[in-house]
Amino acid sequence: MAQIKDAAVLKAVAHPVRRRLLDVLRVDGPSMPSVLARVTGQAVANISHHLRVLAGAGLIEEAPELARNRKEHWWRMPDQAITWSVADFAGDAADLAAADTAVALGLQRQVELATTWIGSPAAKEEPWVSTAFSTDSFLRLSPAELAELGEKVQELMNQYANRPPAPEREPVFFMSRGFPGRP
Repeated sequence: MAQIKDAAVLKAVAHPVRRRLLDVLRVDGPSMPSVLARVTGQAVANISHHLRVLAGAGLIEEAPELARNRKEHWWRMPDQAITWSVADFAGDAADLAAADTAVALGLQRQVELATTWIGSPAAKEEPWVSTAFSTDSFLRLSPAELAELGEKVQELMNQYANRPPAPEREPVFFMSRGFPGRP
């Protein structure tokens, strides 16, 4: 897992196209700019620019062993998960603003994925209509208990992460958040 502590790296993540590219590489594995352009609906030149920014930040790397010729350029994520803590950027106002932007972009991406799913035909068909779920709850927790809950959720997710492809398996987006809030 890549732990981001550098504001410049965090700024590379805090862009909608780059966030989507990371998601595609995480789910589909190594890819070429032309394929990433097709999947994201972006121009190849735009994708190439964003790939260079992500590579410069150390979030992705070239995979030359996958190229069949000198014209092919493959990219991959060396770490399948990236994480950061807003607390690591609290010492500088500009860095804190970048962290806030990255968090807001992450939430926007999560809402976008959930909204797309809800409106899709697959959301109304078996087997997914009876297996997809949404849950929320108001809990009374101390900061230490919330941290413990977060660790347990991450441990549970890790049990299901990196399962080998199988005909019955599809990419599934899982979202979980915990924070103080009032109804």
